[in-house]
Amino acid sequence: MIYDHLRNQRFYRQTHLGLDLAFDYLLRFDPETADGKYEIAGDRVFAMVQSYLTKPAAEKRYEAHQRYVDLQYMISGEEVLYHSPLESLTLADPHNDAKDCAFYSGADTQALILKPGDFSILFPQDGHKPGCAWNQPGPVKKVVFKIAV
Repeated sequence: MIYDHLRNQRFYRQTHLGLDLAFDYLLRFDPETADGKYEIAGDRVFAMVQSYLTKPAAEKRYEAHQRYVDLQYMISGEEVLYHSPLESLTLADPHNDAKDCAFYSGADTQALILKPGDFSILFPQDGHKPGCAWNQPGPVKKVVFKIAV
C-alpha cells in the first residue's frame, strides 16, 4: 500500500507502466468530468470517476482484488480509507471473478484520510475499505484506476 499526494507522483513513476498512465491522466484531469468509466489502455488500465456520499465505517466492508491494483485519487471532499493486510482479515464473500472482488471483515486498524490531491495505491494483498465517513457523512468525488497486475 502506498499513501501520498499527487505532487509526489514522480517518485512512483517507472515502477509500472499503468501507474505512469494513471498519473498522466490525473495531471490533465478536468474535475468537471462526469461519473463513468474511461478507458486509458483498454482493460489493462482504466479510470472510474465516482461521486457519492461517504458512510459510517460500520456500513462498509473490506475488499481486495486479484487481477487489478487500485489507485484511488480524491478530487473533492474527504473520506477515510481503512487498510489492513489480508492475512489479518476474515474472508466474508469469496472472490467473484467477474467483478474481481472478494469481501472481508476485520478490525479498522489503519485509517488513511484522503483529502483532495491525496491518493492510495492498493495491491492484491491490501484489504481496503473505502468510502468511509470522516467526522460525518459527506459528498466526495474521486477517480479509481484499475491497473492490471
